[in-house]
Amino acid sequence: MERNAEFEVCGGSKKAAMKHTISILVENNAGVLSRISGLFARRGYNIHSLAVGVTDDEKISRITIVAEGSDYTLEQIGKQLNKLIDVIKVRSLPAGGHLARELMLVKINCAPAQRPELISLAEISGAKISDISNETMTLELSADEAGITTFEELMKPYGIKETVRTGVVALQKGNGSLGS
Repeated sequence: MERNAEFEVCGGSKKAAMKHTISILVENNAGVLSRISGLFARRGYNIHSLAVGVTDDEKISRITIVAEGSDYTLEQIGKQLNKLIDVIKVRSLPAGGHLARELMLVKINCAPAQRPELISLAEISGAKISDISNETMTLELSADEAGITTFEELMKPYGIKETVRTGVVALQKGNGSLGS
């Protein structure tokens, strides 16, 4: 795959700190994630979300990072990422111009009498029942950050025993793609 040393930040001001979604194609080699996360750490930038997975080509992985900073900071990160040997392409996904989802599994207390109510809430929210026992129910939801947070708030009154969320995965809307 051809390397792309360009990096474009879409919109915003140089001083305002906001969350940015960065999509990175990398060669699927040992240590790549460590080098990328190390770049953020050395510069004191916090990663809010991180997701990594192979693409349709097993030699290439896609990393999605959500980080906070100004557009200037984002531009500097992009330039530094492009200097890493294993990085193929870096793109900041424009706000509103991409689809972003994360997955949450949440295990809640669930007495048999509460099951119909929780099943109804799951259906309305688009959650899937992944496991059920005499005392608990585990629900699975894929949604944007706001949807996940809202669902978690709805589950709190029942007693959350355990929860886990993945990092954000994102794709640009429309015809554009990181691979092109």
